[in-house]
Amino acid sequence: MSETPQPADLIVFGGTGDLSMRKLFPALYHCDRDGRLSPETRIIAMSRGGLDDADFRGKVDAEVRGSVPVDDLGTWQRFLDRLHHVSVDIGGEDVTGWAKLTALLAGHEQRSRVFYLASPPMTFGPFCRELHRAGLVTPASRVVLEKPLGRDLPSAQRINDEVGAIFDERQIYRIDHYLGKETVQNLLVLRFANAFLEPIWNSLWIDHVQITVAETVGTPGRRGYYDHAGALRDMVQNHLLQLLCLVAMEPPSRNDRESIRDEKVKVLESLRAITGGEVDRFTVRGQYTAGESGGVQVPGYLDEPDSTAPTEASHRVETFAAIRAEVKNWRWAGVPFYLRTGKRMPYRHSEIVVQFKDVPHSIYPGSTPNRLVLRLQPSEGIKLHIMAKEPGAGEVALKPVPLSLSFAETFTSRVPEAYERLLMDVLTGNPTLFMRRDEVEAAWRWIDPILSEWESYGTAPEPYPAGSSGPAGAHELVSRSDRAWHEEYPA
Repeated sequence: MSETPQPADLIVFGGTGDLSMRKLFPALYHCDRDGRLSPETRIIAMSRGGLDDADFRGKVDAEVRGSVPVDDLGTWQRFLDRLHHVSVDIGGEDVTGWAKLTALLAGHEQRSRVFYLASPPMTFGPFCRELHRAGLVTPASRVVLEKPLGRDLPSAQRINDEVGAIFDERQIYRIDHYLGKETVQNLLVLRFANAFLEPIWNSLWIDHVQITVAETVGTPGRRGYYDHAGALRDMVQNHLLQLLCLVAMEPPSRNDRESIRDEKVKVLESLRAITGGEVDRFTVRGQYTAGESGGVQVPGYLDEPDSTAPTEASHRVETFAAIRAEVKNWRWAGVPFYLRTGKRMPYRHSEIVVQFKDVPHSIYPGSTPNRLVLRLQPSEGIKLHIMAKEPGAGEVALKPVPLSLSFAETFTSRVPEAYERLLMDVLTGNPTLFMRRDEVEAAWRWIDPILSEWESYGTAPEPYPAGSSGPAGAHELVSRSDRAWHEEYPA
């Protein structure tokens, strides 16, 4: 039986922004509808919007209500009644916003107090200092940091130092929403709650692993941000490396708050460094050009509408990245991990593909190796591809067929969004699915040499047409060892 939800105050800095409206408030509404929020829990948005509570509730009603299944107007109104807004300008001379927030929180110091920073990373340190100056950080406070956490190792360390000067490490929750996805959770269950996989989850039986996060969208209106981020910082350093860790980690001693995070750090520290001339051999960077996506002609990165004018950085930033990584330990010696992410790809999907080796001695011609596919989006599920005999008399004909688990078809309950799980973990104080400081910094230590080498290049990334599966170099990356990317698109 689930515990009774405890009252909490959730303060969202950047509460009128895109992330809040698209992800956080819909997730919180679902938590409210499912009875996972205490009746006394309040959601307080902070922004420079100059809104009062009524204005903000009207904004959420207009922008969020259409994206969630509001079948009970009473529940929706209850959710809106939880919402408050405080106008504040970080670093500004007007401190009336901080005084209003202090008055709003007064008398509730014993509650869990969660500060969610849905804002650029350069605001994390100043915001935490302002909280401390206003006397709002209590022993029951927590702070959530959205990605990207810095641009490189030194900037990540600086942010960690600034936030760590105000909050203890146990109070800091560095969020990666991919870790809240049902398929990711099921990967741990699949590995550690089933006996048949563990004996073959190693280099003796696995040929290679592919991790793909592909998007069909481009960057209209976002080039100013993306020029300084790029696919390596935006996706590989966090999402893809987190998925790699969960595939490659050793079985933890317990399913507790630190054991899983300990094992993930060991994986990151075991990654073979890619430096110097090896960067050219083991990595690929690309940038999309004009092409056809979803049956519509779309512009290239440099010509995206509603964006800032292209700069020198625009010509050099990657919208696609592929890497051949290796985990240097006994379990994974010699097994390549292929990581791939890109924008303007032919189909939006995120998946992990574990490709097994051929059977040691095949007595059937035409057999192909087994493959385990874990789909994270758009429809979460697991497929194990095995060889089976096609019905019929005469010679045996083999065909690879999937043993398929679709969460939507198998379970009658609604599959929750990743942010729902993670927000509830923050409110209940469970840090298991959040990154520790040493984990974030270990990821940057591995990424930084690749970034440094790429940024020293005088050449542009390899072009690829929008709607294609990426630059030719990405296919060469895997074909050198007689492998190919897994491409399984819906009909």
